[in-house]
Amino acid sequence: MAKQIEGVYEAILSRAKKEFLEKGYKDASLRVIAQEAGTSTGSIYTRFGDKEGLFEAIVAPAADQLTEMFLEIQENFHNLNENTQRAEMGQYTSNHQIDMLDFIYDHFDEFCLLLDCAQGTRFSAFLDKLVDIEMEYTYKYMEVIGCESVKSGLITEDFIHIVTTAYFNGMFEVVRHRMSKTDAIKYIRLLNRYHMQGFTTIFNPEQDDPGNNDAGSADSF
Repeated sequence: MAKQIEGVYEAILSRAKKEFLEKGYKDASLRVIAQEAGTSTGSIYTRFGDKEGLFEAIVAPAADQLTEMFLEIQENFHNLNENTQRAEMGQYTSNHQIDMLDFIYDHFDEFCLLLDCAQGTRFSAFLDKLVDIEMEYTYKYMEVIGCESVKSGLITEDFIHIVTTAYFNGMFEVVRHRMSKTDAIKYIRLLNRYHMQGFTTIFNPEQDDPGNNDAGSADSF
C-alpha cells in the first residue's frame, strides 16, 4: 500500500470546503479540488471514497456534535422535576439556544454547507433530525405538565410539526443571512421570545382560543 503524503488530506479538505461553498455539492468539481490541493482525483477517491464521502468528512463532525448537544440539552431538561420544568422552560430554552449558537459560529462554514450546499447528499435533511428531536421532547414536556390539547384533537401533530419546523428554519436563518454573531444573538433572543409566546397556545390553547370573541381581535394589537 502506497504511503500517503503528509498534509495532502488537510489540503484536500481545505480546498474542498472552498469549492463546495462556492458551487454547492452538485456542481463542485473533484478535478478542481485535486488541482488546487496539489494532488490527483485518485488520491481523493482513495482517502474519501467519492465526492459525498469528501463532503461528509467536512460537515459530519459539526452536524453530529450539534445534534448530540441538542439531544443532551433536551434530555437534561426532561430529567428535571415538573415544577422546575414549568418554571424554567423559557429561560432554559433561551440559554441553551445561545450555547448552540456559539457552537454554530465556531463552525460557521460547515453550517453554511449544511444549509445551502448539501442538496444531493444525505445532509440535505439535516434540520429534519433536529425537528424530530424537538417533536419528541415537546410531547414529553406536554405529558409532564398534563397538557391534553393533542389527545383532545384541539392541537394536531401536523400543526406541532409545522411550528417546530418553522422554529428551526428561523433559528438557522442567521447562517443563511451570514449575520454577524452579535446580530445573530439579538435575532435569536427575539425569535425565542416570539416562539415561546406561540408555544403557550399549544400548551394552554384554551387560554387563547382565536375562535373565542372574548379573546380579542385584530383591533386589539
